[in-house]
Amino acid sequence: MEVAGDLEAKIESLLNVEKKMRLDNDVAGTKKAVTDILQLCYEAKAWKTLNDQIVLLSKRRGQLKQAVTAMVQQAMQYIDETPDVESKVELIKALNSVSAGKIYVEIERARLIKKLAKIKEEQGQIAEAADLMQEIAVCVETFGAMAKTEKIAFILEQVRLCLDRQDFVRAQILSRKISPRVFDADTSKEKKKPKEGDNVVEEAPADIPSLMELKRIYYELMIRFYSHSNDYLEICRCYKSIYEIPSVKEDPTQWIPVLRKICWYLVLSPHDPMQSSLLNSTLEDKNLSEISHFRLLLKQLVTMEVIQWTALWNTFNKEFDNEKNMLGGSLGDKAAEDLRQRVIEHNILVVSKYYSRITLKRLAQLLCLSVQEAEKHLSDMVVSKALVAKIDRPMGIVCFQAAKDSNDILNSWSLNLEKLLDLVEKSCHQIHKETMVHKVALKV
Repeated sequence: MEVAGDLEAKIESLLNVEKKMRLDNDVAGTKKAVTDILQLCYEAKAWKTLNDQIVLLSKRRGQLKQAVTAMVQQAMQYIDETPDVESKVELIKALNSVSAGKIYVEIERARLIKKLAKIKEEQGQIAEAADLMQEIAVCVETFGAMAKTEKIAFILEQVRLCLDRQDFVRAQILSRKISPRVFDADTSKEKKKPKEGDNVVEEAPADIPSLMELKRIYYELMIRFYSHSNDYLEICRCYKSIYEIPSVKEDPTQWIPVLRKICWYLVLSPHDPMQSSLLNSTLEDKNLSEISHFRLLLKQLVTMEVIQWTALWNTFNKEFDNEKNMLGGSLGDKAAEDLRQRVIEHNILVVSKYYSRITLKRLAQLLCLSVQEAEKHLSDMVVSKALVAKIDRPMGIVCFQAAKDSNDILNSWSLNLEKLLDLVEKSCHQIHKETMVHKVALKV
């Protein structure tokens, strides 16, 4: 009781000093009085008194902004020193109520909410943690004084929590707030000194990762998002971006698993110009020689020859299963089925290059499928506009030529006539030339 009474007497004395300094508009004196009160409570481990004093000091008439800022910053240092989670949460809530609506402590409030969200997540309350981060994530990007890396870290934390609670729509909306180009900024350049009147950007806290580490976290989260919809091409592009990070490219133990994933997801991606471009650029990568099996796999897709599914699966089955133990885990529940689908699509494209017309029975033989399966896969490709084809079902014939309208036919006729007339004119010219040469020769 004596200790408590002594503490109250000291606080009362400092409150009188604080009042005098505040009324005299003495910024330094007020800040010192406020921080001394908090320090007394901390040293006495009187956490409830500390919370009460924080709220009391912030509500005093004409309280200086600098004093409130100093008080919040001082109290934030005590959060990790609290004896239990309950005391920690109470202190954070007290500081949060003080900093709410005050633009001069907006960064401190954002950090407090992040700490509180972390505690909620550790307690298994992911939905509540995501809702807390949602409050601050809306306006974090507008904080001029916050470091760029800290802003990105805040948004990425919110994206992660949304993915954890299976809220994929909100995760996509939040992820679009980060432009991938921000990770390509040159951090080696010296920072310009702020001009008078400009916002002073604070240094990011020590626990905030570097820009390259944030880049990796961003793309790992996007891989989680795209894996939900099995968007293999986008997953491949994310791994490609991770592969380009200097720290990854310098370490073979890091880039080999990433390059393996790039190859697998390229093979699993539907055929389109972007996939074709990535496929050719990956084949030109010198590092691919370190994993020669995968060079062979990609070569088969580039070569316009029919791939035998059973032979391919027997060759790469073990490699496919090994991905479960590699970076990023397994390729997905439907990966094996989709791989077979891509091989069939590749084979149909190869057949369309060499045949203008083919019977369904022969097509099914080339694809190692039944006639019904071959027709189904061909129809799916035509619907997705990956291929132009028509099936004459009564005759059982597939035509890979595109139907031409009357204008196209007339244009082709006109072009053919022009070519024919050009050839006739050249022939006449050559005949005339030869005739003139022979006449000259006869006269001589």
